[in-house]
Amino acid sequence: MERVYYSEMASPAGRLLLAGTGDALRMLSFTMGPKAREAAADWVRDEGPFERVKAELGEYFSGERREFSVNLAPAGTDFQLRVWSALREIPYGTTISYGELARRIGNPKGSRAVGLANGANPIAIIVPCHRVIGSTGKLTGFGGGLDIKQRLLDLERGVRLLG
Repeated sequence: MERVYYSEMASPAGRLLLAGTGDALRMLSFTMGPKAREAAADWVRDEGPFERVKAELGEYFSGERREFSVNLAPAGTDFQLRVWSALREIPYGTTISYGELARRIGNPKGSRAVGLANGANPIAIIVPCHRVIGSTGKLTGFGGGLDIKQRLLDLERGVRLLG
């Protein structure tokens, strides 16, 4: 079994929990909100594997980074992995509906399944599930809470985040 390392960082969107191997990020989650996460008992705290991702997140929150280059290794089903890959294709500063995301992965009637996969995304922000909204333009579920989802969308539209 591969050893999992973790670290935490403060951000304008709240405290973040990062977990992964020495080679790839497996999880980036909020420590507060509807889907708050904590480190598992068998994870090893180590800042080293996360220096690059923390630097890139810092650049993102300061408005200097629009895409991430860190290696990712989320655990999920084939369908979830397809959805999460498609999420990374949504341009910075834009939003799409769950229905549009379903069409993009070739499953035009699968907006509910896409919504479930979106909600199971283990790598918030970098796999930008916050860019998916309801068909009416309304904000819908987000692991960090709708207020954080709005703040991330505002950041990507040029509003400076304080925090």
